[in-house]
Amino acid sequence: MATTTAVPGWLHAPADPNALAEQVWPAGAHRDDDGAVVIGGLALTELAERFGTPLYVVDEADARSRARRILAAFEAAAASVGTSVAVYYAGKAFLSAEIVRWVSSEGLAVDVCSGGELAVALAAGADPARLGFHGNNKSLAEIERAVEVGVGAIILDSEIEIERVARAAEQAGRIQRVRLRVNSGVHASTHEFLATAHEDQKFGVSLERAVELGARIRSHASLDFLGLHCHIGSQIFDSAGFAESAERLLAAHAELARVAPVPELNLGGGFGIAYTSVDDPTPIERISLGIAEAVARACRAHGVPVPKLAFEPGRSIIGPAGVTLYTVGTVKPVPVEGGWRHYVSVDGGMSDNARTALYGADYTVRLAGRVSDEPPALVRVAGKHCESGDIVVDADYLPHDVAPGDLVAVAATGAYCWSLANNYNHVPRPPVVAVRDGVARVIVHGERIDDLLARDAGIHPQHPASNPSGGTTA
Repeated sequence: MATTTAVPGWLHAPADPNALAEQVWPAGAHRDDDGAVVIGGLALTELAERFGTPLYVVDEADARSRARRILAAFEAAAASVGTSVAVYYAGKAFLSAEIVRWVSSEGLAVDVCSGGELAVALAAGADPARLGFHGNNKSLAEIERAVEVGVGAIILDSEIEIERVARAAEQAGRIQRVRLRVNSGVHASTHEFLATAHEDQKFGVSLERAVELGARIRSHASLDFLGLHCHIGSQIFDSAGFAESAERLLAAHAELARVAPVPELNLGGGFGIAYTSVDDPTPIERISLGIAEAVARACRAHGVPVPKLAFEPGRSIIGPAGVTLYTVGTVKPVPVEGGWRHYVSVDGGMSDNARTALYGADYTVRLAGRVSDEPPALVRVAGKHCESGDIVVDADYLPHDVAPGDLVAVAATGAYCWSLANNYNHVPRPPVVAVRDGVARVIVHGERIDDLLARDAGIHPQHPASNPSGGTTA
């Protein structure tokens, strides 16, 4: 096979383009005797036949297992430095009533960042006292609702929010627990981090004002100050950035603790996952221990007790548990410098996975319904939208005989795919199906074209729907 300079430096042609990289796919994913990929005890071909494509599939046992592992890792790390921990599932990664129930039953609290996410969590039966409420621009109605239902912690994102939450709590006759989101000046991603003096972003307040604003919070009888909060980035593979951020935060934490106890320190989330075979995140047990030890060192240096710790993983729980199924519509070989690239167009796209277009994210794709002895061909999986940037998988390899009608699966799509789904080009959003022990059930209904027409105020209710081909029925 000819080589091509169109291949990114990290990607290498696999010896077997049918192989499933263990770190990328849900635990236990394998191929059956017919070559179909099996997840949660069900062949993906069976799921496609039953629910159609595109289709989000989430392995419930895998998601639960990751939640348990992460909680256990942080509990052990916290205990090793003489403290305790709270782990919140970051609902922005993917939130539905079933997901709330899964993570809650595994011992996690839930983090929400809008009135809608709060409503889902409450409707799913979450304990309000085990909810955290984020957001840089919470409406007055959202703040009042959070106070009313007894949300366990509201994360204050600005000086203005201190007064707004204090007023809402006072009017409701409640004492509202709050954290203050602070920018530590640490920006982290993968194995690298950058430490600066200042940050230019919409979230949080500057570290230089943490003590002042902490005192402001304490001046309100209707607020209970839990401590500082920080989020340093996403898709982080080790503990170095968290350690640096914690050391910076603890200087302010210690100053506040000299006046009155500061019971908690929330270091956020952002723990990375493997999207491709070359991704190699540090095990969460090592990351959590590295963070805890850094916190303990800084506390000793400042002469303060180690506070209760809190973390907010999302992607690392739900991301690897999800895959997305598509049906191939066309295959178009295109000459590129040094060889060929095959554009494999599928029946979804940036409406069900916007991350490639938004962030240049990399993904892994495999034939889901069969195996092939053909050599690997460089492919780019493209969507059906009228947009040149509508790419699902920028670069990977599939067998050379990939053809229209083939079922393909894109791995590690459990996080930030359904959450960012949209109706670009009036394409209905797909359903989400959970699988476990050979049983599949819909946990989020898909849309039909009729649903899109029903929202258009210019269409008479009795107007017959246009041809609904392409709509999902689950």
